Amino acid sequence: MRSGDAEHRKRGSCSFSVAAAAIPNGDPVPAGIEVARNARIMTRRSGWIVNPAEAGPVEYFLATFTLSHELRYPAWDHQTIVYNLLFACASSTLKDFGVKPKNLGADIGMTAVLHTHNRRLDYHPHIHVVVPGGGVDKAKKQWKKKKSKCLFNEFALAKVFRARFREAATKAGFTLPDSAPRKWVVDCRHAGKGLSALKYLSRYLYRGVIGETNIVSNQGGKVTFKYVEGRTGKTCCRTVKGEDFLWLVLQHVLPKGFRRVRDYGFLHGNAKKLLRLVQLILQVWIQAASRRLRPFFKCPMCKAPMRILAIGRQAWSAG
Repeated sequence: MRSGDAEHRKRGSCSFSVAAAAIPNGDPVPAGIEVARNARIMTRRSGWIVNPAEAGPVEYFLATFTLSHELRYPAWDHQTIVYNLLFACASSTLKDFGVKPKNLGADIGMTAVLHTHNRRLDYHPHIHVVVPGGGVDKAKKQWKKKKSKCLFNEFALAKVFRARFREAATKAGFTLPDSAPRKWVVDCRHAGKGLSALKYLSRYLYRGVIGETNIVSNQGGKVTFKYVEGRTGKTCCRTVKGEDFLWLVLQHVLPKGFRRVRDYGFLHGNAKKLLRLVQLILQVWIQAASRRLRPFFKCPMCKAPMRILAIGRQAWSAG
C-alpha cells in the first residue's frame, strides 16, 4: 500500500501489548493555543487577532522533545500509545525540573503541541512545549520568575526524558530496538514574549500538512513542492511520485479523536482559580471578547431578519 514499507521495517523492530496500562492522556485545550491564557494567538483564517499587549510581563521558552530516529517507523504502527507516551514523559520531565529548588522551586504551566512531520514532510514525531518563564509556589502563594535566559539544562532534560520514555514504553509492552541511541535530543530556546513561538505553532494547527501555495507543479505523474530549510533558511524543492506524495500527506493523519494540543499545570482548564491568582500577581487584565452576531436570513420584502421554523425537502412530482 505504501512505498518504503520494507525499508522502514528493517530500521527497527518492536512489539506492543494492546492490553497496556493506562497512559495519562494529558489535558485537553480549548480551540487555539493559549499561553498563560493571556497571549492568545491564532491565524487570521480562524478569526482571531494577535494582540501583543495581552502577553503580560512574562518571558517564554520553547522546548522540543524529539523521538529517536530508530523508533519513528515502528512507532507509526502504534501511534496512540507512542504519542501519549511522548506527552506524558515530556510534561512530567518539565514539571519535575520546575519543582526542584535549584531550578525554580515552583509548579509551572505549559502548552504542548504534537507535530508528526518535518519540512520535507517526512515522518518526524516531536512535541513542542511552550513554557512561561515562571511558576507558582502554592505553599507561599507566590509567583517565582525565571531570571536567566535558559529554562533548564538541555542535556539533563534529554537524559531524564529518555529514561522515562524507556521505562514507560517497557510497561506498555514496547520493546526498544538495540539500535536505539543512548543520547536523545531536547532543544530548549528562549522565545521572548512567546509571540514568535505561538505564530510558529498556530501555522501548523490551522492548515493542512502542506499549503497549496507550496505545491510547485504536478506534471507527468510527479509532484514538486517547496519548503524552507530550517538550518540554512534557503528555499528547496522536492519531487516525488504522485502516489508517494499522497502517502507523505496521509501518514500524518492522527488517530481518530486524538488531542494534539494539551495544557498542563496552571494553564489547565480546571486550574482557573490558580490562573486568576497568577494574573492578579502579574497584573494582567484581559478584555472580554466581543460577541459575534450569528448570520441570519433576510426577508426579501422588508429585509428584516427571519426565523427558521422548519427545513424540509422539496417534493418532486413523478413523471
